Amino acid sequence: MGTGVRAIDDGPSAAEAHDRSATAPAAPSTTQAGPGRQASSNRNSSARLPGLGPRTLAEIPDNARQAVLVTGQGKNSSTSQVVLYRRTGAGWQPGATWPAHNGRKGWTDDHHAGDLRSPIGVFALTDAGGLLADPGTKLPYDQGRGFVINGTGFEGEPLAGSFDHVVAINYNRKPGTSPLDWTRPLGAGKGGGIWLHVDHGGPTQACVSVANQHMRELLRTLDPAQHPVVVMGDAASLER
Repeated sequence: MGTGVRAIDDGPSAAEAHDRSATAPAAPSTTQAGPGRQASSNRNSSARLPGLGPRTLAEIPDNARQAVLVTGQGKNSSTSQVVLYRRTGAGWQPGATWPAHNGRKGWTDDHHAGDLRSPIGVFALTDAGGLLADPGTKLPYDQGRGFVINGTGFEGEPLAGSFDHVVAINYNRKPGTSPLDWTRPLGAGKGGGIWLHVDHGGPTQACVSVANQHMRELLRTLDPAQHPVVVMGDAASLER
């Protein structure tokens, strides 16, 4: 939930390591759409993704064939919507629209650990994991007890089960490692442990959360051969 997850299976708990849980002191190289920003040279190929301006479109790599579009309700809002798009010969084709939560204080272009805002940008999706068994994803999946979180969220909702399934968002992390890996290329102050994970019914520290059934569907759909990315931010920022 954007609590800065430092844990690995035999290390500190996920709640301790993740821009922290709402019940602990709260825890995204920037690996944007790959091992660094990869500006798309063919912006027309991304033009059918709705609500995106030229700056955002330029961040989407040409080889991306799956895009999880997370559109925040407002710069300071903790609610958003998620749509998984697939790029076909006819352009980007949308799936269902899912309700979601993001950071408690909204969105930011300059995320720091504990600021309670989700980072804006385009980030690759390369690694998954969770407390529960792999539901059938093609992404590398790390199952382990490090994905346990307890306590309550900002609105008093229980956090248990939030990390049953997660997909690491490649903000300030080393791709190709468990979501629990603590490597922070930009330094610890820039946060980390930014995930897509199971919704607990309230705002996150910095992550994006969707209902359990949608999280499982997302995992079963994402395919590393399609170079999936997440495009995330408030609506106004994405239009730039």
